[in-house]
Amino acid sequence: MIGLILIAISWGLLRVQGRSLSVLGFNRPAQRLIELIAGFVLASLFASAQFLLISKFSEFEWLPNPDFRAAMAFDSLRWIINSVLYEELIFRGYLLYKAMELIGTRKACFLSAIAFGAYHWFSNEVFGSLVPMVYVFLLTSSFGFMLACSFSMTKSLVLPVALHLGWNTVTILVFSNGPLGSQMFLPSTTDTVLMSTSQQIFTSFAVPLGLVILVLWVVTHRVHRDWQLTQCHSGTDA
Repeated sequence: MIGLILIAISWGLLRVQGRSLSVLGFNRPAQRLIELIAGFVLASLFASAQFLLISKFSEFEWLPNPDFRAAMAFDSLRWIINSVLYEELIFRGYLLYKAMELIGTRKACFLSAIAFGAYHWFSNEVFGSLVPMVYVFLLTSSFGFMLACSFSMTKSLVLPVALHLGWNTVTILVFSNGPLGSQMFLPSTTDTVLMSTSQQIFTSFAVPLGLVILVLWVVTHRVHRDWQLTQCHSGTDA
C-alpha cells in the first residue's frame, strides 16, 4: 500500500515538472521484464550462495520448517515487497532522479548510497554500537551504490527493485534471517562451529561484494554497448 502511495506522490511531483513516470523507468515492458527476471535470479543466487557457505563453514544443515505454511509465505512475501518498494522509491526514486539532475550522476549515486547505509543503522537497530554500525554501513552502502548505479545506468527502477527483492526474499523468506523470524528453512542445530575470520569475511563481505561488482560491470558494459550502437546508427544515418 505504501508503495502505491509513493508512486502516486512521485507521479504528482513529476507532473508538476511536465514529466511522466517513464523517467523512473515505467516504460519498455519487454526490456523491463528481462531486467526484472535477471536481477531477481542473480541476487537470489548470490544470497543463496552466502547462506549455503555459512552452513558449510559452520557445519550445520538447512532443514524445512515444519510449521511453515502457504499463508505465512504470502504474508511474508507481501511484507518483503512492500519494504523493498518503500526503500527503492525513497532512495532510488524521484529523489535520486532529481539529485542526478541537480548535482550530477556520480555525486547523486554516492549520496544515495551513504543515505541508504545510514538508514540501516536505525532499521537494523545498531545505532550507538560502533562495530555493528561500521559493518552495516559498509555492507548496505555498497549494496545501495549498486542499486543507485543500476537506476542511473538503466534509467529505471525495475533492476534495482529486482536485485533488492531477490536478495531480501532469499535472506528473509527462505533462510529466516530477518525481522520476520522463522520462515521456510531453519538451521539443523544451534550448536554450530565458529567460523574463522577469513570465512566470516568471505561470507559476510566477499559474496555480497561479488554481486555488487558483477552488477556494476554488467550495467556499465551494457550502457557502453548501447552508446556504441547509438553512435553506429548515427553514423549510418549521416
